[in-house]
Amino acid sequence: MANIKSAIKRVRVNEDHRAQNISIKSDMRTQIKRVETLVESNDVENAKTALVSAIAKIDKAVQKGIIHKNKGNRQKSRLTQIVNGLSA
Repeated sequence: MANIKSAIKRVRVNEDHRAQNISIKSDMRTQIKRVETLVESNDVENAKTALVSAIAKIDKAVQKGIIHKNKGNRQKSRLTQIVNGLSA
């Protein structure tokens, strides 16, 4: 454990940021899984609305630096393809 006051504060701040990052990442994963389950159940309309929500969560995670930009784009592309394939 840190002894210096500023180091103690850094530890506390880092733990707070880590908790926020985990929350955002978990919410993003939940939205992605929601889209995937709706696609499996062939629910086109709900899958499209869930896709919009998932894309927003992915963009927010990219904006905050939680995931890399390319990974976010890859996830959005993959989800969009499966939803479009369902409606075609």
